[in-house]
Amino acid sequence: MDKLQTAATVLIVPGLRDHVAEHWQTLLAEQLCKVRSVPPLTTDKLDCAKRVEAIQHALEQIDGPVILVAHSAGVLMVAHWAARHTRAIKGALLVAPPDLDAAWPQGYPSPETLRTQGWDPLPNGPLPFRSLVAASTNDHLASLQAVQRMAQGWGAELRNVGAVGHLNPAAGFGPWPQAYTLIQELDR
Repeated sequence: MDKLQTAATVLIVPGLRDHVAEHWQTLLAEQLCKVRSVPPLTTDKLDCAKRVEAIQHALEQIDGPVILVAHSAGVLMVAHWAARHTRAIKGALLVAPPDLDAAWPQGYPSPETLRTQGWDPLPNGPLPFRSLVAASTNDHLASLQAVQRMAQGWGAELRNVGAVGHLNPAAGFGPWPQAYTLIQELDR
């Protein structure tokens, strides 16, 4: 199979579970020619500042234009990164951002843990690059209304991608071909 082409290098920013073999981000990375991923943290996995610095370090290794592709907490990491660092970014695909004010199911960090680890407050000012926020109508980590508020604050374009849960393997994704279509839109 031929690899998918982009003019910009795509930087994959995974969420808190890092790289999951059957996740659409991992599968997408295997299909792209020009791609890098933010490596998983081995310690301090919930430390937001360390996650932001991992993004910055990965970006320092890339010459030329970059498109960020973030999922879940990776979206929050991108918002924090953009509030602290300056670098030209061609665009960002921000998929299924979780709502820090929502009651998350068991197995996820508590709001208090996230606060103490630097995730809250979430930067909500305009991002300095074009952004597409892909939102689900039935995500257990954020209501569509909460994601609409985040997108509006970031000055991002909201894309309602339907009832797709949290767009992760537990929700049936696996491959998500629409990601490449949205990346191509940002890559123009």
